[in-house]
Amino acid sequence: MRTYLHTWDSAAERLRLCLVKGISPRRLAFTLSVGFVLGCIPVVGIPTGLCVVVALAFRLNQPAIQAANYAAMPFQIALIVPFVRLGGKLMPSLARPALDISALAHSPIQLIMHSSSQILAQVGILAGQALLAWLLLGIPVALILTLMLTGVLRRVPALAAAEARD
Repeated sequence: MRTYLHTWDSAAERLRLCLVKGISPRRLAFTLSVGFVLGCIPVVGIPTGLCVVVALAFRLNQPAIQAANYAAMPFQIALIVPFVRLGGKLMPSLARPALDISALAHSPIQLIMHSSSQILAQVGILAGQALLAWLLLGIPVALILTLMLTGVLRRVPALAAAEARD
């Protein structure tokens, strides 16, 4: 039992060092904020690859951005419907889809009656509405998260030493 706990503590310490190695609190806060906001994109499967590309493009800490991305996963799922609704209000001409998704859930037979292209078109419209809402909210949320996390991370002694070197 003691060996298992030692191994866990050692792995946790290595992860902590990997996340904060040579990075200032402001840079780490920005990385975590961007990872979290990208992780909330309302299209499942997109955030991980996008985080890799953004981290490479802006030279951000890859493990930190992915950790924030995975921490955002429950929020991503929970925010899909609110993002679709907000996007529907922002784009009223597309707010009333011709295909009633809730009716399809109650009657699978209707799903067979509709063509797959019509269903895909409606899902595309819903995804577009959700992405529009996410785009409008993403930048302000990332800025607020960065400011808040910078204040918190400046209190971490290992990060404060990195900031002094900047």
